[in-house]
Amino acid sequence: MTTNASTSTNTSTNTGTDASASTAPRPRRVDFAKAARPVFRALIGFDAAAREGLDPALVELIQIRASHLNHCAYCLHMHTNDARKAGESEDRLHMVPVWREARHFFTPREQAALALTEAVTLVAERGVPDDVYAEAAAHFDDAELARVLALILTINTWNRIALATGKRAGTDER
Repeated sequence: MTTNASTSTNTSTNTGTDASASTAPRPRRVDFAKAARPVFRALIGFDAAAREGLDPALVELIQIRASHLNHCAYCLHMHTNDARKAGESEDRLHMVPVWREARHFFTPREQAALALTEAVTLVAERGVPDDVYAEAAAHFDDAELARVLALILTINTWNRIALATGKRAGTDER
C-alpha cells in the first residue's frame, strides 16, 4: 500500500470548501496489510472460502455492485477489470448499477444475488427484507447462500478497508 502523499489539482472555485484543503497533501494512511498482517491473512482466507464453489462471474457481479453502493473506486476498478479478464461483457458491466431496469442482462439467479447484495450492503436502511432473502434462498441451496452472504460480507469489509486507508483506484495493490 502506498502512503498516498499526492496532491489534488482541483481548480474549481465554487466547491464550498477551503481551497487550501483541496491542494494539501493527503495524510499518510496505515498500510493495513502490513500493520494487521494476521487480520489481513484471516480476511483473505475468509474471502477465499466464500468464493469456493461459486460461479466466478457471479462473484464479480456481487463485488462490483457492493463496491458501487459503497462508493469504493479502488475495489470497483479492481473487480471490473477482474470481470473483464474472466470474460464478462462490457454491456453487463455497464448495467450492474441499474440492473433492475435492465433485468434482461442478468439471470434470475444473478438478480437474486444482486438484490441480496444491495440489502446486506445497505442493511442499516431497512434490514434484509424477507422477500429479498426468500428470492435468494429460492435460487441457492443453503451452502451456496451462506457463501453468497459471506462474499457480500467480505467485499463490504474490503470496501471499508480500502476507503479507510485511502487506497487509490487504478493501483490494484493486492
